[in-house]
Amino acid sequence: MKNPIVSVVLFAIVGLILGYLIFGRISGEYVDISTIFHGSSGALESFGRKLAGITKMRQNILISGGVGAVVGYIVYLIRKK
Repeated sequence: MKNPIVSVVLFAIVGLILGYLIFGRISGEYVDISTIFHGSSGALESFGRKLAGITKMRQNILISGGVGAVVGYIVYLIRKK
């Protein structure tokens, strides 16, 4: 991987997928991706998302993607040498 952007994006996508596989379940079933990343339109819907744990789930999945991006950049730096 000669381009750091390719490495970062590739590992970020892998991180998002792994984050979804790890954190994307409620009661043993995976939550639909559009449900996780769809913005809430009102206060009641926002409260329901917090109560169901969707907000925390989204945060954990995005953190996994960010960690994947950082790992991708580190892999690029190591392979560059």
